[in-house]
Amino acid sequence: MIRDISKLALFLLFLLSCRGINAQSNFKKLVWADEFSYKGLPDSTRWSYDRGRGCPQNCGWGNQEAQFYTWNRKENARVENGFLIIEARKENWQDALYTSTRLVSKNKGDWKYGRIEIKAQLPKGTGMWPAIWMLPTDNVYGGWPKSGEIDIMENVGYYPDSVFGTVHTEAYNGMRGTQKVKGISVSDLSSAFHIYAIEWNEKSISFFVDQQRINYFENDHKGFATWPYDQRFHLLLNVAVGGTWGGKYGIDDAVFPQRMLIDYVRVYQ
Repeated sequence: MIRDISKLALFLLFLLSCRGINAQSNFKKLVWADEFSYKGLPDSTRWSYDRGRGCPQNCGWGNQEAQFYTWNRKENARVENGFLIIEARKENWQDALYTSTRLVSKNKGDWKYGRIEIKAQLPKGTGMWPAIWMLPTDNVYGGWPKSGEIDIMENVGYYPDSVFGTVHTEAYNGMRGTQKVKGISVSDLSSAFHIYAIEWNEKSISFFVDQQRINYFENDHKGFATWPYDQRFHLLLNVAVGGTWGGKYGIDDAVFPQRMLIDYVRVYQ
């Protein structure tokens, strides 16, 4: 029982705000979720791993990232106390100086349209690059960026109060500097949980932080070069170290280890 009146008031406001989110959304049927109500390694029926350093030349997944992505290793990814923990660590691992994990739902959670919602607390420190994002499962229009990318949430440690929502397509992508990106300033990203979400249908993709829409991308009906989002996508959760964006101002080794905590992942259609 909640005895403190102020706490009760805050709790009621929270419930009302949650009802407000659902009331505004056309996506109300829960079709996939991980509530992390277990202990140990991430659920293998929902998650797989991207492994190692990336492309054949060990180029850090194409972004010159510094970490080695491990798999089935609790030091880098585990569930405890009701949270998924993705932990970046300063340690030598094969040809890398850092370890972390990149979880993927490919072929275990793949969706065309819906509300994808994740409640998370972010790591902090220069060199950190946490991301909650989506890639096409079938690459209907070809390899990146032709089949698209949806970045539900990205943060870089040297902008500790900023999060960004972005789309990449053949016409609009980071290699050209034409990606469609917008952000918002939030002061407690690494000390509090926030809800990061998209609502995606055949007409548009909207990006949200808590209840606030921060970006909106509309289908212009000019073909896949601008709208490849008529196919299945899957979810990725990771904490990168360094890289072309995350490492722009170096990596502060004093901040390790750093964690991204995820309370839940929910998908509505």
